[in-house]
Amino acid sequence: MTNPIRIALVGDYNPDIVAHKAIALAIDDAAVVLELTVEQHWLATGDISDDSVLGGYDAIWAVPGSPYQDSAGALRAIRYARENAIPFIGTCGGFQHAVLEFARNVMGVSDAAHAESDSSGTMIITPLSCSLAGDGHHIELRPNTLLGRAWGRDEITEAYSCSYGVQEDFARSLERSALKVSAWDEEGEIRGVELSGHPFFVATLFQPERAALDGRPVPLVHALLRAANAR
Repeated sequence: MTNPIRIALVGDYNPDIVAHKAIALAIDDAAVVLELTVEQHWLATGDISDDSVLGGYDAIWAVPGSPYQDSAGALRAIRYARENAIPFIGTCGGFQHAVLEFARNVMGVSDAAHAESDSSGTMIITPLSCSLAGDGHHIELRPNTLLGRAWGRDEITEAYSCSYGVQEDFARSLERSALKVSAWDEEGEIRGVELSGHPFFVATLFQPERAALDGRPVPLVHALLRAANAR
């Protein structure tokens, strides 16, 4: 690819959110290592009124920071990436909304809802029994998946800043869908998913981008840029 790789960062930028500061560092680091030119563009959720806003991007990242100001805009961007084979990652709130979008538009749960922002509907994203925050959480990766290949091993330790995850009953339904579970914690709770049949569609409840704040590479971001560059 001779032109710069253009990444849409879907979320409502807030300099006080640690992950938002980490994202730019993670992308810049990966671009240097891979010798790629990358342009980062923040797209506020309220500005994603139709698909035309998303045209021309080589990758989409649904970033942490939920509840989003306009969840419909975030869901539109995720659906656009899914339906148009655009390389995609979602982290933390992006993970939650990727699952929500898939439930509504693929699994037929039209009233699928997020307990943080919705007052009615089928709650598929619900409060975790114990809030996840901080570094040092153990995660197991399924071999021969996008996540497993990105890290090159089947166990990692990553950071979270999250209080919501996939509801238990819906998690069992998800296991039979094309949105495959590819990461889980020591208790078997879902911590990462990826979409079968899509060139690169990955979402994690953990926030791997935070490693960049310590000067460490973020394998998932390297994998995203490689996928974007291969389009």
